[in-house]
Amino acid sequence: MKNQPGIPSKSVAQSELASLPVKAFVDVAGYNRSLFPHWSTQSGTCNTREFVLKRDGTNVVVNSACAATSGTWVSPYDGKTWTAASDVDIDHMVPLSNAWDSGASTWTTPKREQFANDISSPQLWAVTDDLNQAKGDKSPDLWKPPLTSFYCTYAKSWVQVKYKWALTITSAEKAALTSMLDTCREGGSTTTAGNPASTGSPKPSGQGRVLPVEWQLVLWTSLSIWLTLR
Repeated sequence: MKNQPGIPSKSVAQSELASLPVKAFVDVAGYNRSLFPHWSTQSGTCNTREFVLKRDGTNVVVNSACAATSGTWVSPYDGKTWTAASDVDIDHMVPLSNAWDSGASTWTTPKREQFANDISSPQLWAVTDDLNQAKGDKSPDLWKPPLTSFYCTYAKSWVQVKYKWALTITSAEKAALTSMLDTCREGGSTTTAGNPASTGSPKPSGQGRVLPVEWQLVLWTSLSIWLTLR
C-alpha cells in the first residue's frame, strides 16, 4: 500500500465525492471485458500485471520475461501473505464493468485501455485472488474488503479513481463511501470517550492523589486541636 500512487487525504476524498454526479444504476448493454484492453506493456517485457506485482511485493524476483518467480505479497483487503504470484490477482479498484455502466461505455477503446492499465492512480491492487473474484464488479454498497481497517483507504481510492475518470456514482454507492470515509482518522488523534488523557491535555501534577490514612489522621487531629484552642 505504501507504493500506491494518488491516494487522497480524507478531506480531499470527501470533497471529490461531493462533486461526483449521482445517477441511478443502469445496466448499459454491450459490455465486454475485451473492450478494456488490459495488461498492456509498461516497460520492456513487463506488462501491467507484472509491474504491479513488482511494485506491491517485497523481494520480488522476475525472469527474463518479467514474470515473478518469487516474492512476498500482503493483500491489503484481508491481510493475508502470499509467496506465489499465482495466488495474487491484480484487482481494478473500480471494476471495468462498473466503469462501463458509469460512463466508460462512451469512451474510445484507447481511453478504456488507459483506464484498465492506470498505474498513476490507486486503481490497481495486488490482492488475494479469491477476494478479487468475490468482489467481481460490485460497488462498495454491495461489497467491502474483509478488513474493516482498510475501509478508509478503500473508499479514498475508489473515490479518487471515479473522480479522475469523471465517472458517475449511485446514491447507494455514495452512502456506502461516505460511511467508509467516516472511519478515517486523519488530521488529529482519536479521542476515546470517557478518557480525558486521549485529548492530549496533560493531567496537572498531584490531581486526584489520595493521602495515606495515617496522614489523614494526623491532619484531622491537628485540625481538631487548633479548633479547640481558638
